[in-house]
Amino acid sequence: MSRRGNCWDNAPNERFFRSFKTEWMPKRGYENIAEASSAISDYIWGYYQTVRPHSFNNYLPPAEKERRYFNQSLLSGVLN
Repeated sequence: MSRRGNCWDNAPNERFFRSFKTEWMPKRGYENIAEASSAISDYIWGYYQTVRPHSFNNYLPPAEKERRYFNQSLLSGVLN
């Protein structure tokens, strides 16, 4: 996941998987691949992107931070 000699490239991926494992994944794993696939999609699109606050985003979920950013960009484009 990272460029050779740059250990920091992989940090966001490791952080995401740590959150997934501690917040969502059952301790005993999943019964089958279909259950795992559904749960992972639910976590990413239903929780991680839309509900879970991120400290880097001033405790806003990524979808909300992105919405505000684009609304601000549109507003500044109209005003300038």
